[in-house]
Amino acid sequence: MDLESGLQQNRVKKESWRTLLTLAYQSLGVVYGDLSTSPLYVYKSTFAEDIEHSETNEEIYGVLSFVFWTLTLVPLLKYVFIVLRADDNGEGGTFALYSLICRHARVNSLPNCQLADEELSTYKKDIAAPNPTTFGSSLKSTLERHRILQKCLLVLALIGTCMVIGDGVLTPAISVFSAVSGVELAMAKEHHKCSEAMFADLGHFSQLSIKIAFTSVVYPSLILAYMGQAAYLSQHHVIENDYRIGFYVSVPEKLRWPVLAIAILAAVVGSQAIITGTFSIIKQCSALGCFPRVKIVHTSSKVHGQIYIPEINWILMLLCLAVTIGFRDTKRMGNASGLAVITVMLVTTCLMSLVIVLCWHQNVVLALCFVLFFGTIEALYFSASLIKFLEGAWVPIVLALTFMLVMYIWHYGTLKKYEFDVQNKVSVDWLLGLGPSLGIVRVRGIGLIHTELVSGIPAIFSHFVTNLPAFHQVLVFLCIKSVPVPHVTHEERFLVGHIGPREYRIYRCIVRYGYRDVQKDDLEFEKDLVCTLAEFIRTGKVGPNSVDENSTKEDEKMAVVGTPSTHVEGIQMREDEVGNNPVSASTSELKEIQSPVVQPRKRVRFIIPESPEIDRGAREELQELMEAREAGVAYILGHSYVRAKQGSSLLKKLVINYGYDLLRRNSRAPTYALSVPHASTLEVGMAYHV
Repeated sequence: MDLESGLQQNRVKKESWRTLLTLAYQSLGVVYGDLSTSPLYVYKSTFAEDIEHSETNEEIYGVLSFVFWTLTLVPLLKYVFIVLRADDNGEGGTFALYSLICRHARVNSLPNCQLADEELSTYKKDIAAPNPTTFGSSLKSTLERHRILQKCLLVLALIGTCMVIGDGVLTPAISVFSAVSGVELAMAKEHHKCSEAMFADLGHFSQLSIKIAFTSVVYPSLILAYMGQAAYLSQHHVIENDYRIGFYVSVPEKLRWPVLAIAILAAVVGSQAIITGTFSIIKQCSALGCFPRVKIVHTSSKVHGQIYIPEINWILMLLCLAVTIGFRDTKRMGNASGLAVITVMLVTTCLMSLVIVLCWHQNVVLALCFVLFFGTIEALYFSASLIKFLEGAWVPIVLALTFMLVMYIWHYGTLKKYEFDVQNKVSVDWLLGLGPSLGIVRVRGIGLIHTELVSGIPAIFSHFVTNLPAFHQVLVFLCIKSVPVPHVTHEERFLVGHIGPREYRIYRCIVRYGYRDVQKDDLEFEKDLVCTLAEFIRTGKVGPNSVDENSTKEDEKMAVVGTPSTHVEGIQMREDEVGNNPVSASTSELKEIQSPVVQPRKRVRFIIPESPEIDRGAREELQELMEAREAGVAYILGHSYVRAKQGSSLLKKLVINYGYDLLRRNSRAPTYALSVPHASTLEVGMAYHV
């Protein structure tokens, strides 16, 4: 038995190392594709000015020394050994750092956050740390009290994010342009004879795989490539043309074509990596309410995180073409790309200093040393890039300002719209005062009211029943929201509770997704929702939830239920079309509750375990839910018209009435609205004066 367990452990270790090495190999193309193409243009950009060569080659060796220590201190020391440790449950990037800080300092860009969200396993994973320092506690309380500091933190994160998007425009242009420039050199010779991406892509790999790939392959290869170019330049002082400074001229002529093919392939892979990273960042921003909704296509059903955004892809293509046609040389492209990359590094350094104090609970002296050491190095590069402002460095600034304006307008408009919902929501006491029938006719079926509120009754409901005094026998207030964690497990997906007494048949269901999760937009979501409600009724459990000032005790009792796949031993739902033979239960301990309704469109059955026994009230509630499901589901969606209220400033009117309205009309509808059958949809229009 001991021998078998030992063999099993060895097999698992071999498998884990095999997986790790596979990830390390894959990261060479995805994570380091951009960095590996840098030798194509670094020396050419550095010696683009009229620099005279000395006999001692001081300027060549000086550049080599500068490159060596930069690669050693920034990518190797800072990112590989320090920043990669600041992952958000395996996810990296600017917004991952921002998410970490928000959770520990309890500041958030999402308005509908709850105390129940802090009970998520991924939320609490990294909070079980030593007690915070005195300065850390003081900094945390300062951030919680002052909204202006929270906005500054958001702006800092947006700056880094927008610069990454700008790099997504510039990197493909300069990488491919530099690689293809070798074709002209090779053709001329024949005629004569005749990067931050490392951290942002962390979610696709693991920390250890990235460290192995960089320290064992990428770092030594880059150093050797730069040394080889420096050695060639030191022996060839006479520069006939620009190509004499480039990478390809230092390669032997017999190997030039194979090296050229590899360089072009690396440039394409590196460009694709930064474009994919841009898609990922925009998805995160959209989930956290900082970017207009766009169409997100998941290109793989097996591999997590492989997405494609058509609108962004077209925008990047047009901008790449404009940059390439406008500049037509790697010098100005290098100036533009350099400013974008170094700005992201500076933002990462600033956010990391807060992570060190707030998340890692380290002494403030350590955070100051981190900022001063790496910030000084990066400030040198930043100032050097700003000097080149008129020579191409203005491009990433313009791109970043444009994207940042779009993101901030969308975030501001979304926040004001939610504040209007909160201020105009109907109290639960009003609903309870109407009695079990709500003072209206209750018809058969399930009514799903989509709302962004996590407590209280949305104004669209009172607006609806005032004009049409009839509603469904089962009423569900459904809130689909994102939380500031990358993933929410299936066991913690649904948060369900009663609104009012049981006989009202009114429920609140909050569906929580992380900013990297795939939101369900198919008809299976409807079945999951009904089955989750049934499981909640069967168990009758309640759990902790956020307490709202205007909510009643009945509104606070909510329970984490999870998806149907997580409670396979609990209640299950089966649906048969009319005329089909019913399917019997597969196990002896299960029994059926069947609806007595004659000739329904669908026959719905809840199969529940015999133990534990459910009470009569729960059985009647399940019976009514089953009948309502058979009658069908109606979706009530709010259609808002957002306008600045009277007395607002001119700037606010421009932002809300024109900027936000333009973005809202040209953005995608919410994910759930796209999959809702049109015949079952009812839109309730409301004017929002924010």
